Amino acid sequence: MEEVDKILIHALKQVGTDLSEETDSVKKFSSELLVEAVVRCIRVIDPGLGSALPTSLPPGMSARFRVGMSLAQACQDIGYKGEIGYQTFLYSNEPEIRSLLMFLVEKLPRESAEVSDQPTGKSVVLQKAIAAAIKAQLAVPWLPLNCRLPLHGETQSPGAIHSFHAQPLSLPRCSKGKKQLKEVEDYQRDILPPVTAQLCHHASVVASILEQHTAELSAAQEWDNEWNSQGLLSRLTPQEYRSRKLSRLRKRIEEQLRSAALPSAESAFGGPRSTSDLSELLQAFRGSAPSDQVLTKGSHFIHTQKFTFTQQAPAGSSPPLPSGPQSESDIQLRQQEEQLSLQQQFQQLCSDVDQLAADMKHMRVTNTQVLDELKQRELGNSEKEVKMQVKKKTIDLLPDSENNQLKLQALVEASAKRVVNLAAQWEKHRAPLIDEHRRLKEICSNQDLESSRKLSEIKSLHDKIRVSTEEAKKKEEIYKQLVTELENLPQDVSRSAYTQRILEIVSNIKKQKEEITKILSDTKELQKEINSLTGKLDRTFAVTDELVFKDAKKDESVRKSYKYLAALHENCSQLIQTIEDTGTILREIRDLEEQIETENGSKTVANLERILDDYKAIRQENSALAAKVREG
Repeated sequence: MEEVDKILIHALKQVGTDLSEETDSVKKFSSELLVEAVVRCIRVIDPGLGSALPTSLPPGMSARFRVGMSLAQACQDIGYKGEIGYQTFLYSNEPEIRSLLMFLVEKLPRESAEVSDQPTGKSVVLQKAIAAAIKAQLAVPWLPLNCRLPLHGETQSPGAIHSFHAQPLSLPRCSKGKKQLKEVEDYQRDILPPVTAQLCHHASVVASILEQHTAELSAAQEWDNEWNSQGLLSRLTPQEYRSRKLSRLRKRIEEQLRSAALPSAESAFGGPRSTSDLSELLQAFRGSAPSDQVLTKGSHFIHTQKFTFTQQAPAGSSPPLPSGPQSESDIQLRQQEEQLSLQQQFQQLCSDVDQLAADMKHMRVTNTQVLDELKQRELGNSEKEVKMQVKKKTIDLLPDSENNQLKLQALVEASAKRVVNLAAQWEKHRAPLIDEHRRLKEICSNQDLESSRKLSEIKSLHDKIRVSTEEAKKKEEIYKQLVTELENLPQDVSRSAYTQRILEIVSNIKKQKEEITKILSDTKELQKEINSLTGKLDRTFAVTDELVFKDAKKDESVRKSYKYLAALHENCSQLIQTIEDTGTILREIRDLEEQIETENGSKTVANLERILDDYKAIRQENSALAAKVREG
């Protein structure tokens, strides 16, 4: 039982029960400790059922009875079939405690059992504490401010709530295989402030770090997905694939900016130039000279209009400066007249530009139509010229038609022979070319199959590398935990002692099995011997009875011997029955002694005393409540 108790205590410690080093047996479990252990196990087995159960007994006796009943009901709900009630927790004995704890430990999930077998390092303990605190806070229902009691001040304080406000962070980067510049390293080491000093509000530190790490993680995952789906098919290195993608992106941006920066007809002639900013942005993107040093593309009319406007500006439509002093009203009147004249000129120019733009559109349409018609006529003329040449040659051949027909027939026959000869020569060249084509096609298909196979192998290798990397990380964490656990273990206990102890336990179990087997075999032998002797005795008595009974009819002394034989047989039967009854009584005595020991171990007298004390406490509570009711 000592080994069983140690296993139970170890499992209870793993689920969070606060057990001292002195508690090395189930016999030393108090009611408070038993309640805590049972509640911890129920919370691991069924969190929804165990979240409503307290881990300690209240001071009042009536409340203790209610807690005991609720714990008994919870144990029955999770499948405990033994006898259980409030007395199991308030007036418990060792066998009941052991059976209940063994059931709960066996009922624990396998994941928690595996975790309990693994060592617990500092990081794992911290993570468990954080998870427990978060679960406890999530289990507490939210209450409005006017309904909160001082009890809820710690978990639902308004001062601990902050909005999720993230800000960009500057973090040092360390790329594998590439050495950073010395200036960058000096900046990151000496000038770059820490993360907590880069933000204006301390409450946004966690949000900013979470945002930064989430962005980096999502970018890494997107790159992995893109590389596995498209990058491997391109058969390029990651650097080449990135550079090609960057060049394509730059070309697309340049095309979009160029299409947005080209001036339309209306903006080129009339309205203000709204795309100048895009032109400047395009020039800045190209990294070339400013926009005023680049010759923009345009028609001859646009350049003429610009030249005309630029020449007219200094030519002097503006009035000469007055030679003498004038009044302020005259100056304003003159300015208004100039403004009106300029507006009229501007409107006239806008109307002229609109008219010219419409004329240009009409002329462009007309020009395209004329060009199309001209192309069609040129095609028709070329066809007619060919026909005309054919007819002209035919007319030239008409005067000497017979000789020309003979010549034409000879030419046709020669052409037919030449075609047949060429066909034969083509067949000679065609057969090896077709064979070569088929061979090259088969080689190409084989190469495609080989490349696809190698590509699938590369994908599988990437998956294996990723899985191996994850397993290596997990094993590294387990190694760190094992090292931490090894450092925390006492150094005076060696593994050989535990191994020797296990071997001793195994040897004792083997010896007990051998003794039990020996006792069972001896019992079977004795039973066989008893059965054989009983049968032999019955057969001997039957034969003797028959022989003596025959002689008893003739001789009186033999008749007395027959009576004595019958009495002897009856007395022997009674003696055997008495021996069997004695064995049965001895077994019952041993059973009663074991029951007495069990009852003594269940602390019946002490439990009765505790029950009497609790009964008195309940009566006092009832009397106090009755007195309060009378006073009220």
